[in-house]
Amino acid sequence: MEEEKSQEMVSHKNVIFSCYGGFSNTGITSALACLEVVKELGLEKVCVGCLSALPLGIEGVIKKTKLAKKVILVDGYNAQCAKKILENAGFKPTKSIVLERDIGMKKKALNEDMGRDPKGIMEYISEEDIKRAKELIIKSLLEE
Repeated sequence: MEEEKSQEMVSHKNVIFSCYGGFSNTGITSALACLEVVKELGLEKVCVGCLSALPLGIEGVIKKTKLAKKVILVDGYNAQCAKKILENAGFKPTKSIVLERDIGMKKKALNEDMGRDPKGIMEYISEEDIKRAKELIIKSLLEE
């Protein structure tokens, strides 16, 4: 066995799993807010985990999730798809955030303007919603 593999895995202190649903503004806002958290706090403190790897049992993702001090989950809206995936993989989030519920975000389907004059994707996204979501995620990570 190689020396590297015999050593204990070192990982990020915390992990965030996010809805990345690109059909609506809530999923995209969730993703962007999570990336902003990582940019602000740094990779030692937090990373965005690969949600789709959990039900597949991808070993590295499972191990990193088990090592995390906190597992923060961010869903865009009340269907809570990301939470269901996480829990079906055997994990319980330290904190589950739903943007629609927790910051009062209004879900907007990105296909509503199809066939007419669709806007650029960022015209459906509110910088204020990203900021409020980021602040809530950071608060969840920093509280004891």
